[in-house]
Amino acid sequence: MCFLETKDVVKQYAGHRALDKVSIQVAEGKIFGLLGPNGAGKTTLIRIINQITAPDSGEILFKGRHYIPDDIYNIGYLPEERGLYKKMKVGEQAIYLARLKGLSSEEAKKRIQIWFEKLEIMSWWNKKLEELSKGMQQKVQFVTTVIHDPELLIFDEPFSGFDPVNTEILKNEILELKSKGKTIIFSTHNMSSVEEICDDIALIDKSKVVLAGNVSEIRSRYKTNIFEVCVAAPELTINPEIYTLTGEKQNQNHSKSFRIKKTNELITNSELLSALLKTNEIISFEEEIPSMNEVFIKTIKN
Repeated sequence: MCFLETKDVVKQYAGHRALDKVSIQVAEGKIFGLLGPNGAGKTTLIRIINQITAPDSGEILFKGRHYIPDDIYNIGYLPEERGLYKKMKVGEQAIYLARLKGLSSEEAKKRIQIWFEKLEIMSWWNKKLEELSKGMQQKVQFVTTVIHDPELLIFDEPFSGFDPVNTEILKNEILELKSKGKTIIFSTHNMSSVEEICDDIALIDKSKVVLAGNVSEIRSRYKTNIFEVCVAAPELTINPEIYTLTGEKQNQNHSKSFRIKKTNELITNSELLSALLKTNEIISFEEEIPSMNEVFIKTIKN
């Protein structure tokens, strides 16, 4: 089911068109990566979804129907620009923000304590926000984003300011939210994170969607038919009708790896491997699939 959909959304600011007929489809219970270089239009689209600003034209559908103002209560938004009060104590601030989202004081405190214990930040309850590092402030804001248990979560650069350990903690929390049925929009420049947690993506460049689809399918779409073959012998027997050699390297275990490329795209991987096995002792055989970072760069440059 399509949980959230934008259709031909246009947004113009004076002489700059921020969004030009942008259409995306976010599937229910999935993590949707919203990608693009700086200034591409991602933040504008997020602001429209959050009803912070309105589109000039186009429409937004929420669970198959037209978007209404009250739908905003079913969204949790973690913006890239942090919005917590630096002089306010952490616990008081979290309760205050939870109450703005409709929770009673008692329920807010109960839920926040559960999250603070989970993220090991209970000892910060009476500290002022300005006493915390940027990464630790981010943990607090993450809690205030999810505390009202919304169906749709929007995370804009959620790992900003985090060290690798805390990045992994937050990544696991996001995946756990997905496992509980939450629908998530994940905006980031970190392509390795996209590969690890996103199901689908849309890449926006110069105000338009230039690439969209399932992450695995997109990576396969950009593959170059290059393989790495490790053999026990010092040389690889070449069959030019099926594959050509593009590179080689000596391994520490006395084996040797070769990069080969299919000479014909119609040749299946099984046929390629069979041809190699006829004249070579194969230790390993692996196709090189481009990373999302490589796909991102190639798409933006084209």
